Order: sequence, then structure tokens, then C-alpha cells
Amino acid sequence: MSIRFDGKVAIVTGAGGGLGRSHALELARRGAKVVVNDLGGSVDGSGGSSSAADAVVAEIKAAGGEAISNGSSVTDDKGVENMVKQTMDAYGRIDILIYNAGILRDKSFVKMDIGDFQLVVDVHLLGTVKPTKAVFPIMKEQGYGRIMVTSSSSGLYGNFGQTNYGAAKLGVVGFINTLKLEGQKDNIRCNALAPVAYTRMTSNLMPPETEQMLTPESVTPGVIYLVSEDAPTGTILCAGAGVFSVAKIMESDGMFLGREDLTAEKVAENFEKIADMSAAKAFFMGGEQTGKFFEKATGK
Repeated sequence: MSIRFDGKVAIVTGAGGGLGRSHALELARRGAKVVVNDLGGSVDGSGGSSSAADAVVAEIKAAGGEAISNGSSVTDDKGVENMVKQTMDAYGRIDILIYNAGILRDKSFVKMDIGDFQLVVDVHLLGTVKPTKAVFPIMKEQGYGRIMVTSSSSGLYGNFGQTNYGAAKLGVVGFINTLKLEGQKDNIRCNALAPVAYTRMTSNLMPPETEQMLTPESVTPGVIYLVSEDAPTGTILCAGAGVFSVAKIMESDGMFLGREDLTAEKVAENFEKIADMSAAKAFFMGGEQTGKFFEKATGK
């Protein structure tokens, strides 16, 4: 099986370096026309320059591919509108949106300014929502679309000093969990990546010796699959150092405690059974959990 993107158009945000650059180069190598978006700011979100995006476009063109650069901020409504218009004017369609742009403002929660919390959520969560909102109607009209958001182990499991980042990164999972349902009938598939890579954003969090192992190129093959024609939908793919796994939000089978004489003490007494994960399931949509509750409560 060979995965190709001939005739497909992809927007990759935050593609001026690191993971985004790797994704953009590989998409182009496999035939996609790529819009390389990067604001060119620093890791904390300050500043801006289009030179990083232009350099990636030059790499793609030198290798015989087709690409254009865009320097819009994913949090700016007008900038997002401009990015989508530029793409449609150049190529007439948008098949793939890969969200990779991001910043960090790490501090323990007690020391964190609310402005730093807001900014990180704006960039990672609303910066995912705004481009998706702009391209979703186009994908619906085409009857085809592949959307990949970037989550993180910090969102799935937590990481000290990253309440802002973790909240946003789990937020994008909640976003695609509903988007996958709304896009199903129009062949729009939505997935999340939780990567581990040594990049400009993570270099001060990882020892230098991990650089040779945790390369962006060891993550990108998973991304290519998640935005391919045969991609799954609603999947959280974890990737790093050539290792791939799938994360799921699981729920224990639980137990019915009755509605009469129901007390907190009764919950406490039965909590070990309530929390028993031996028969845990992952649901595809929220209504499945409601159905389980009705079944257990009525015995039907």
C-alpha cells in the first residue's frame, strides 16, 4: 500500500520548523500541494516573521514539490480568513488541515498570570477552532476532508507547570470528539496526535542527548496516516522515537446503587467496584454512556 496525496491540498500551521516542517515536507514529497503557515514568533508567542515559512517552501520547491507560504496568526480572524482565501485562490480546494502551531508559558498554577493562561488557550484551542471553522464548510461541500489536531501527554495525563497548556491540549480532543460526528456523513475524518519530539518548543524540557532519538521525522509517518484517504476518525495517536500507540478515554462498567436511600457513604463503600476498570469501554459518542446508565438503572 502506498499513501499518496496527488491532487490534494494541505494547510499545515506552525510549519516553519520542528514537527510542522517535517509534516509539510513529507506531504509535499507524497504529492500534496502545501500551504506552509507560520507566524514566525518565539516559543512564548512574541514577535513574528515569515522567513521560517518561506524557507520551508523553498525546500519543498527545491525537491520538485508545490507550496506557498502564509504568515497569518491562527488566533486572528482576519489572518485565518486570509490564509483560507490565499489557499483557495491558489489551489481551489482544501483537503487537509494539520494544526501544529503552538506556544508555551510554563509556570506553576499559583504563580501563573491569568493572561498567560488565556494566551496559551487562545493559541492552542481557539487557534485550532478558527482555522477549522473556516475550512469545514469547504470540506463539507467537497465531500472530503481530513483534520488533525495536535494534543499532548500534558493534556491527556498532566505535566507540572502546564495547567494552561494541558487544558488547551485536552480541549482539542474534546473538540474533535464532536467534530468527527458532525463530519461523518461528508467523509470528514478528525484525529488527534500526541507527539513526543525534540523541537524548539521542547528543547529546554529535554536533555540534549534525546535529540537524535526524538526527531520530528519519527513522528510524521503517523500524521501521514491520520490524514490519508484510509484514515480512522476520532483516534488519539501517540508518537515519538518511532514508537506509536493509541490513547483512549475509558469508562469503567460501574454499578447501580439504587435511587432510594442513596448516600455519599454508599458511593464510598462501593467505590472500589465502581472504579474497577476490568470491563472498561471507550465510547464513540456521549449518548452511548447515557444508554449504559439507563440499561444499568432499569435492568433492561
